[in-house]
Parts: sequence; structure tokens; C-alpha cells
Amino acid sequence: MSSNDDDNVKRIISKARRFQQERENTYRERALKLFPNVCGRCGREFSGKRLRELTVHHRDHNHDHNPPDGSNWELLCIYCHDNEHSRDQVADAYAEESPDNYGEDPSDNPSDQDLDNKPFAGLADLLKSKPE
Repeated sequence: MSSNDDDNVKRIISKARRFQQERENTYRERALKLFPNVCGRCGREFSGKRLRELTVHHRDHNHDHNPPDGSNWELLCIYCHDNEHSRDQVADAYAEESPDNYGEDPSDNPSDQDLDNKPFAGLADLLKSKPE
């Protein structure tokens, strides 16, 4: 092997080690070292090639908040992670229409009559008077 080949090999190995170190410093790699390889919601265990299905969920939804102790992270499988973010979107949509958001105008508020609707109130009478 020539010295050029040796230099190329050393450069490639150095670059690979640097890349591995950078990757290990990412929050995902740190979370995988801190926590067991188990989804925090469904409890499934992950290993080998399936480990890539385990994601890091930021509890406060701030991807820049990555404390070294992992207190803002939880490992979730891709399905539970998608579900978590979908639940937040649904909750946000309902929050926009919650009774707390009704205006001061009483006509904006649901009436007591709307809340006391009993669709089956007369059903017993109807069943008794059923012609045979």
C-alpha cells in the first residue's frame, strides 16, 4: 500500500469516527442510551432493525429543549408518536370551540334547554300505545 492509500484510509476512518461521535451526541442517540428500548405508551420492546421504529417524543413539543438528563423526552414507537401528535391537534381543535371561548353575549352561549335534551323521553309511552 502506498502512503496515499494509507492517508485515504486514515482520513475515511477519522471521518467515520467523527460522524459516529456526532450521531451519538444527537438527542435520539442520547435518549436510546438513557432509556430502555421500550415504547412509553404501548410497552412494545424494540431491538435490531426495528429499533428505528422507536422515536424520541419531546414532551413540551420544543425540539430545541434537549436537557442532558432526558427529562423532556420519552421514547415512543412511530404509531404511538403519531397518535400523540394527532391527539394534540384534536384537543387544539376542540379548545377553539370550548364553552370557555363563548363571548359575553348570552345569545352566544348554549341554552339550558339545549343541554337538557332527552331524545327518548316519550319512548315508553310510544311503546305502550303501539297498535297490535
